[in-house]
Amino acid sequence: MRLEVRDLAALRGEERIFSGVTFSLSAGGALVVTGRNGSGKSTLIRTIAGLLPQDDGEVKVSRAGQTMPRAAEACHYLGHRNAMKRELSVEENLDFWKRFMGDFEGGEGLTPEEAAESLGLTTILHLPFGYLSAGQQRRMAMAKLLVAWRPIWLLDEPTAALDVQSEAIFAGLMKAHRQKGGIIIAATHQELGLEAVQRLVMKGFEYVGEMV
Repeated sequence: MRLEVRDLAALRGEERIFSGVTFSLSAGGALVVTGRNGSGKSTLIRTIAGLLPQDDGEVKVSRAGQTMPRAAEACHYLGHRNAMKRELSVEENLDFWKRFMGDFEGGEGLTPEEAAESLGLTTILHLPFGYLSAGQQRRMAMAKLLVAWRPIWLLDEPTAALDVQSEAIFAGLMKAHRQKGGIIIAATHQELGLEAVQRLVMKGFEYVGEMV
């Protein structure tokens, strides 16, 4: 699996927020995107996910030398909002996402029970999502990444509302995903415990990238 972003540009309203963003990631790779508020971090993540249109450039996903027709189909997006129905139970929410997304070729997602166990929350699967604390809600939103297999995780401030223990759990999940050949792109102001990553600093119309 390989993700290539070339000369990518995107708009916010009528204004181009960034341009010329270029990087590539192979299986097991990770990119941490940083920058001040308003510099285009979230816009970049959403553009790669196919949620916002590209103003210029291209996003390509290839496997065994063959380019896939829609890069977004290989991606999981976890944004600021948890994308869960408050009235449904945690298990019903996770079951919906598992059935709605299905598995991308080459992997298999966990059951809702297995995903909840990975995040240490098996005892609250029966509760309505709206009953959970902010931290519990965020951890269950992360479980969406596990119930349907996608090789590319696109994460926008993924550890917001998490305590130190939960951050460590999520760091372990990201490490396991990379060991399976997965790719991670994370926009964040916090350290995520990722090792051997590329770093991209968004500066609006400019950016700086360096391999660490």
